[in-house]
Amino acid sequence: MSMKIVFMGTPDFAVPCLGRLVEEGYDVVGVFCQPDRPKGRGHRLVAPPVKELALEKGIPVYQPVKMRDGEALGILRELGADLGVVVAYGRLLPPELLAAPRLGCINVHASLLPRLRGAAPIQWSVINGDTVTGVTTMHMAEGLDTGDMILSRETAISPEETAGELFGRLSALGAALLAETIPLLAAGTAPRTPQDDALATWAPPIEKAMAKIDFARPAVELHNLVRGLNPSPTAQTVCGGKILKLRRVRPVEGTGAPGVILDAKRLVVACGEGALELLEVAPEGKKAMSGGEFSRGKRLLDGQLLTGD
Repeated sequence: MSMKIVFMGTPDFAVPCLGRLVEEGYDVVGVFCQPDRPKGRGHRLVAPPVKELALEKGIPVYQPVKMRDGEALGILRELGADLGVVVAYGRLLPPELLAAPRLGCINVHASLLPRLRGAAPIQWSVINGDTVTGVTTMHMAEGLDTGDMILSRETAISPEETAGELFGRLSALGAALLAETIPLLAAGTAPRTPQDDALATWAPPIEKAMAKIDFARPAVELHNLVRGLNPSPTAQTVCGGKILKLRRVRPVEGTGAPGVILDAKRLVVACGEGALELLEVAPEGKKAMSGGEFSRGKRLLDGQLLTGD
């Protein structure tokens, strides 16, 4: 199908969508992504995953620092795209950029809009304990994820699924939904279903401070938080004055003062309601291990406060 597309995306989540456009034979005339960022101890500049795929496919890459100084708009107009496809770009686009392509811009968003508008819908769907989520394609408007919806697909969230596992499934689902959406736009038959703002919920960026576990909270809530923060930034507590990352936990029966070890052999810790079995942990500077293995190495005892010095 002859259609010129400009793709805007940055992280891993967006890669399958760009790959699908190339596979479907669309003319991707340019890719916009955020600038390379320093990473690791050496602070070496690392290219975003979308840039790596674009360069591999021979697609020109643009990484404007600002979106309102006219540079990005000039590039878009020069490329003469029919459609802009935006997937986890990480920048709000001003109205003149949204209107630059002939058919405007569409977005692939990882939630069932109007639920979970914002930067981190996948993590928050898990943290909130949702059992269903999905992907929505929409016509982009000036607000944050407020545009008219085109198509949506839902999928169940399993009780033990982590945000990282859900990322993988939703990125694939998003690519498939994008492939369904573009022919409708080309034919002029794409739906425009307005969102009900009264039903909107929010998914703000994940802050590192959220990772600190408070055992006074109910075990079920903490279980969802641990899943939602896996793989990053990873939930954590402190044991023996050192950080202990919690990768996998399970709510179990038990009562006691929050933070107290109820069963050192399995590493079960009392919460505000119920208890958590710490199934997989990662001590500071060490590889992941079972909670029981960590407990034996530290010689933890029943009745001891896990979070003590």
